Amino acid sequence: QVQLVESGGGLVQAGGSLRLSCTASGSISRINAMAWYRQAPGKQRELVATISDGLTDYSDSVKGRFTISRDNGLNTVFLQMNSLRPEDTSVYYCNLRIRVAWAVRDNDYWGQGTQVTVSS
Repeated sequence: QVQLVESGGGLVQAGGSLRLSCTASGSISRINAMAWYRQAPGKQRELVATISDGLTDYSDSVKGRFTISRDNGLNTVFLQMNSLRPEDTSVYYCNLRIRVAWAVRDNDYWGQGTQVTVSS
């Protein structure tokens, strides 16, 4: 039906940058909202950034360093991460609220997760 594929994670030194992407494919009518979450070992999953109707929002911990954006034609959401810190080390997950072709309401879909490791 719908598949999400993430890419862009890796190992980077503190102060460096990474760009994550998440692309949706399948019988998609429209994508209403997109978001990035992260989860560090032993911690709860936390919301990092959202984009919906052109509006963006960020957690306080990443505000000013991370930028979320979307390419509607490619069904893709990006997360540009600058000035990375060791505490940003986590598995990052994309979450898309999608209306599939035959559905009457939206459903949430998750990417497989991509590891981001920031060394000090």
